[in-house]
Amino acid sequence: METGGACEPPDWRTLDVELVLDPWKRLLGEEPVVVQGQAEDRRFSSYIARPAMAPASPVWSTAGILWAPGALLLVILVPWRLWAAEEDIQMCTWQVVLNRFHRVGVATSTVRFYEQEPEDTVGSVFSRLTDSPIDPNEEYLGFPYYLKVNFSCVGMPSERLVRRSHLMGMKPLVLVTFYFPVNFYHWKIEQLQIQMEAAPFRNKETCLASEVCGMSWYTPMPLKNGSVVMRVDVSSNGLGPFIPPKSFYMNINGFLKTDEKKNIQFTIGDEIFSITPRYFENVSSRPLRYTLDHTPVLILGGIPNEKTILITDTYFQDVSLVELSIDSCWVGSHYCPQTGFSATIQDAVSTETTLFIRQNQLVYYFTGAYTTVLDKSHISRSWVRVLANECIKKLCPVHFDSNGTEYVIALTMGKHEGYVHLGTVRAGEVAFQMFPKQWSVCEKTNVAKCSIIWAALISGEFIMRLLVENMEQSSRKKYFTVTSYNIITDELEVLYTFPEFIPDAHGLEFLMMLGMETYTDMPMIPRGMLFNTHNNLLFLWGNFLLQSYNNENFIYLADFPKELYIKFLVNSFQGDLAIVTDTEEVWYLQEGSYSVYRLLPSRGWDIYVSLQNMHHSSLFAPEETMITMFYDRGKLYQIAYIKIQDKGQVVKRLIPVEKLLMYQQTDHQVQRQGGYLKLSFIDFCPFSVMRLQDIPNPQAYTREERYLARPPHVMEQSGFHSENSLAVYQGLVYYLLWLHSKYDKPYADPEHDPTWRWWKNKKQDADYYFYLASNWRSAGGMHIDMESYEKIYDLKPDHKLPERIFLDKGTTYSFSIFLAAQGDSFRMPDDLDAAFQVQSKLAIGVVVGDPLCLVAVVQQKVLVNRKSVQFLITLEDKKVCYDQGISGHHLMKTSMMIKVLGSSGYCFHKTNQGLAMQGSLMVPVFIGCPPGKRLAFDITYTLEYNHQQNKHYFDCVYSDPEMPCFLFRDIFYPFFLIQDLVTGDSGSFNGSYVLKVVGGGPSMDLVRDYSEEEIYNYNSPLDKTKSLIWKTKTERTTSDKAFHVLSHNSWGIEWLCLENSPCHDTMPQSIFPPEFYFKVLVSNRDVDSSTYCDYQLTFWLHIHGLPLSNKRAIFIVMVSEVQGILSWVWQVPPTPDCVPSPAVWCLQVSASCFMGMVMIYIAFCLLWPYIANAWSSLRWKINNLMAAESYYTYATSTAIFSMGSQMSFPESYRDPSKIASKVFQEKEEPEPVE
Repeated sequence: METGGACEPPDWRTLDVELVLDPWKRLLGEEPVVVQGQAEDRRFSSYIARPAMAPASPVWSTAGILWAPGALLLVILVPWRLWAAEEDIQMCTWQVVLNRFHRVGVATSTVRFYEQEPEDTVGSVFSRLTDSPIDPNEEYLGFPYYLKVNFSCVGMPSERLVRRSHLMGMKPLVLVTFYFPVNFYHWKIEQLQIQMEAAPFRNKETCLASEVCGMSWYTPMPLKNGSVVMRVDVSSNGLGPFIPPKSFYMNINGFLKTDEKKNIQFTIGDEIFSITPRYFENVSSRPLRYTLDHTPVLILGGIPNEKTILITDTYFQDVSLVELSIDSCWVGSHYCPQTGFSATIQDAVSTETTLFIRQNQLVYYFTGAYTTVLDKSHISRSWVRVLANECIKKLCPVHFDSNGTEYVIALTMGKHEGYVHLGTVRAGEVAFQMFPKQWSVCEKTNVAKCSIIWAALISGEFIMRLLVENMEQSSRKKYFTVTSYNIITDELEVLYTFPEFIPDAHGLEFLMMLGMETYTDMPMIPRGMLFNTHNNLLFLWGNFLLQSYNNENFIYLADFPKELYIKFLVNSFQGDLAIVTDTEEVWYLQEGSYSVYRLLPSRGWDIYVSLQNMHHSSLFAPEETMITMFYDRGKLYQIAYIKIQDKGQVVKRLIPVEKLLMYQQTDHQVQRQGGYLKLSFIDFCPFSVMRLQDIPNPQAYTREERYLARPPHVMEQSGFHSENSLAVYQGLVYYLLWLHSKYDKPYADPEHDPTWRWWKNKKQDADYYFYLASNWRSAGGMHIDMESYEKIYDLKPDHKLPERIFLDKGTTYSFSIFLAAQGDSFRMPDDLDAAFQVQSKLAIGVVVGDPLCLVAVVQQKVLVNRKSVQFLITLEDKKVCYDQGISGHHLMKTSMMIKVLGSSGYCFHKTNQGLAMQGSLMVPVFIGCPPGKRLAFDITYTLEYNHQQNKHYFDCVYSDPEMPCFLFRDIFYPFFLIQDLVTGDSGSFNGSYVLKVVGGGPSMDLVRDYSEEEIYNYNSPLDKTKSLIWKTKTERTTSDKAFHVLSHNSWGIEWLCLENSPCHDTMPQSIFPPEFYFKVLVSNRDVDSSTYCDYQLTFWLHIHGLPLSNKRAIFIVMVSEVQGILSWVWQVPPTPDCVPSPAVWCLQVSASCFMGMVMIYIAFCLLWPYIANAWSSLRWKINNLMAAESYYTYATSTAIFSMGSQMSFPESYRDPSKIASKVFQEKEEPEPVE
C-alpha cells in the first residue's frame, strides 16, 4: 500500500485502498472486500485534534450507512494509526503521585496519604517576603504533601517529551474536589473545589545536561477538615501535546501508622507483600460494598481459608493485601447452627471511617484514625467484636447515608431468626439495634418458619425492604415474599409474593406480573434485592430479574436467561446496572429500558480483547480471574487477577460498555459498487446528532464552590520554581482555604467574597508590586499576584448536564435537547381535517423519581428545514414534599431520567475521550435547602437606615469596627441578607422571621445563655412578669401568639429592659453610660413559606446608653451629697487660739455626720413627690448630655464618620436621597397582620 514518504502519515483525502482479504472471505461468506476512500466523500470530512506526534484519523460518522473505514471486522487488518481516533489520543496519559514536603524533586519518592495535620514548614520563607502583598503578621502553614504531576506516552521517551512540553508552555491544571462529610451535625455540608496550576520543578538528581534534566510539575495537596475523600482531575492548559483529562483519587488512609523506624504499617493487620496465585485463582468474584461517595478506603474479602482482605485508598489504582489481626474464633452452639469453620472473610463493608467484616458468625469493626473527621477518643486500636451473642449469617450494605449517619444491616439466624440488626455509624461511634421491636417477621406474617435472606434500607424514610423465605404451617411448602417494615411506626406490610415458577414471556422483552401469566417449569429462586433511592427503582434478582417503580407493579425482564443465577448487581446510580452471574458472566441493563445485554463473554468482548492484545496491553492475559466490579463516575471497572509468564498481578481495567454494545449489535451488508464489493453497516439509532442546548450556568444548581490558586511568579528565566517558591505556594493555598473556612461571620462584609479581607488593604498597591516584578526586584525572588487567588462564580456549562441538581422551593431547571433525525422521521397527521402540523417520529420520555414532588414539562418544536426536533424540558419543584431544613441537611433524594425512544443500546457518540452512549440521561436531584446559602446581619445597611430614621447615630466611646454600637433610646431597625456562597449573589432577605434575645451580659466576659423560660419571658408579648427586653408595634405573631413575626418592612424594635429583665439597672463600668451585649437569634422556621431553608442566625448586638433605675440614681445622689459634706468637714482647719483635743475633734466629726444625714432625710421626705415627677425627664437629659459629650469628644472613632476607612458602601448607600426614597417606599407598603 502506497502511503507517501517514509516518515509521512497516510493522507485520507487522496487514499485509495484495495485490500484482498482471503482470511475474511470464509468468515463473511462473500467475495474479498475492497475499501476505497475519496476526497469529496463527506464520510471523511470530520477530524478531531491530534497529538503532535501522531497523524490524524477520521471520526466515524453517525449517518445511516457506515462504510468500510469504520468496519469493525476489518479494523484489525488496517494499520493501527488508521483505525480510530481515540486510540491515538490516548497514547499519552497523566501520572500523579504524592510527595512529602521535604522530598520534593526526588524522582522516585512516593508516599501513602495518612498525615492529616498542617505543618509549620513555610513560616520562615514568608518572613522574608517583606515587600509583598501578604501580611507578615498572619500565620501561614503548609500541607504535608505535594502532588507530583507528570505524563508518559507509549513508545516515546518520557523525559524528553516532558521537557519539550515545558518549553512549549504546557502547564497541567489540577482540580481538587473535596467530598463533603456524612456527619453534617459537626461539619458544614459544601461542595468545595480548588483549581491550581502546577509549577515546574527540576529533579534533584545529577545529570550531564547543563540546564534541564528530569523535571515534573508540583502543586500542594490541600487538606480540609471534614473531608477524607478527594478527587484530583488533571488536564492541560491547551499547549503542548494533547493529553486526555484523567481523574485520580487521593484519599486519606486512616488505617496506617508509623513504627519506631518511621516505616508505614497497617493498624488492622500485617501487610503481605507477596501476592501468590492461590489467593485468586479459581476463586469466585464477590461484590464491593461501601457507602457511596464517602468511603476513602475500600476492602474486599472472599480469599479462601485466609483471614486476608484486599485494601485500597485509590479505588484500586493501587492495592495491598493485609492479613487481619483478629482472633478467628468459632463459637458453635444450639442457637447458632454452624456446620464448619473457615478463616475466610465472607463479608466486608466500608464506611467513611469504619470497616466491618464478618468471619463465620462473628462481626468485627475497626474505626480508623481520621482526625480531620473524628474525635481521637473514637479511634480503634484493635478490631472490636460486636453482636457477640448473635449468630450473624450476612452483612448487607446501605449505599446511601441519611440523617448524618451511615448504616449497615446484619442478618441473623438461630434463636433470633426473623429479626435484623441495624447498625449505625456516626462520628466513629458504632451501635446496633434489633428490629422489629415487639415481634419477629415470622410471627407477624403467621408462618411456621421464616428466614430473612436480604434486607435493603431506604435510609431517608427509615423503611426496610425485606426479602423473606417463608414456610407454610400446613403443607410445609416454601414461598418468598417482599415485605416492608417501617422503623418509626413498627409496622410490617407484605408487598409482593413471588410466583412458584418463572413466567413464560412468549418472546417479549418484558412482562408485567399481574398473576394471570403462564409459567415455565423453572422454579423462581430469589437471592437478593437492590433499591435505588434516586428513582425508587427496586430490583429483585435470583435466576430472574424483576423491577418495580412503585413496589406494587413488578416487571419481569425476559432478556435475562432463566438458566443463569445472578450472584450480585452493581449499580452506578446514574442509570446503569451491571449483572454478574455465578458463571462469571457480565450483563448490562440501562435503567428505564427492558433490554438486557451480555457484555462478557460476547462477540464484542472478543473483538475488544483482540484489539488490546494487538496493542500489547498489559491489562489482559490468557490466564485471568475476575475479582470484583464497580462503577466510578458512570464508568464500569473490573478488578482482575492476571498471570503473565508465571507472574501474577491485580489490575484495574475499564469495561467499555459502549464499545462492546457497538461491536456486537451492528449488522453488515456487502454491496457491489462499480468493480468492487463494499461492506456497510446499518445504524439503528433513530437520530444522527444529539446535542444539549440552553444549559444554564451550573453552579447555581450543582452548588460547587471553586477557588483559583496559581503559583507565585518566579524571577528565574527558565521558569523553574525553587523549594522556597513551592513553600510559598503551599502557604498561600492553605491561607486561601483558611479564609474560606472562617467565612461564616454573622456580620456581613461590605463585599461578599471570602478573599476580600485578604487583599483589601493591598489592592491599591498592585501597580507597585507589579513594577517590582517587572524589574526583577520582588522580595524573595518571587511575585505574588493578588488576582491569582480568588473565588470563581461564573463557571460555564461544558455541553452536558450537571452531575447533580439541587432545587429549593419552586425552583426550576430548564434546558433543551436537539435531535437530528435519521432517515424518514417525519409524517403528516392521519386526520386531514386537522390543522397542518408535521409530526415527528422522534420522541423522548422524561421520568421523575417522585412525581408527587417534581413535575417535568416538555415542549416540542419540529424544525422541518433542518430535519430535526428540539425539545425544551423544564423541571420544577412542586413545593409540597419538603418542610424546612438547614442548608444541606436532610435533603430529599430523587432524580430525572430522559430517554429517546428506541435509542437504548444503539446510539453512540465519538468524543476525544472515547466512545460515549447517547439517548439516555439521568441526573440525581436533591430537594431542600441547597448547600452554600446563609443568613447574615446586614450591618452596613442597618447603620445607614438607622441613622436615616433616628436622625443621628452615636457609637460607643471605644468603637469596634467589627461590632458597631446602637443607642438604647433609638428605635432599632435590623436588616438581613441572604448570601449565596456559591454564586456570589447577596440580596436582602424579604421573608418573615422571629427575633429572640437568647443570651447576654454587661460585658463579653459575663455573658450567659438564657433558659427556655427566660427566653419566653424576655421576648414574648404575652409576658406578665415585667421581664420584656424589647417590644415592637408589629402586630403579626406566631400561631401560638408567643412571639412577634418580623420582616424587612416591619416597625422597628424599641428597647425596654423592664425591671425583671437582665439588662435592667445595669451598673456602669466607668463614667460613661452602661452597656449591654445581647445574643440575638433570628430564625424563619415555620413563619416563612418562600423557601425550604431554615435560616438560623445568632449574632451579638452591642447596646449602650442604658438608663439607670430610680433607686440606683437616688442612691448615687445621696452618696454624692454625703461625700461632699464629709469632704467639707474634714477640710475646716483649726484656729491657732483654739486647738481642739482629739476627742473633741472626733465628736465634732460625728455630730456633723449625724446632722448631715438628718438634713438629707428631711429634705428627701419633703421633696420626694417633686423628685419622683421630675426624675424621669432628668435622667434622660443626663444620658443625652453624656452621650452627646462622648460623641463629640470621640467623633473621630465613630462608625458614621470613619465608615469610609472601615468599609465601602454600595452606591445606593452613599446617596441619602436613594436611602430616603427606599425608606418611604418600604413604609408605604401595608404591614401584614395575622
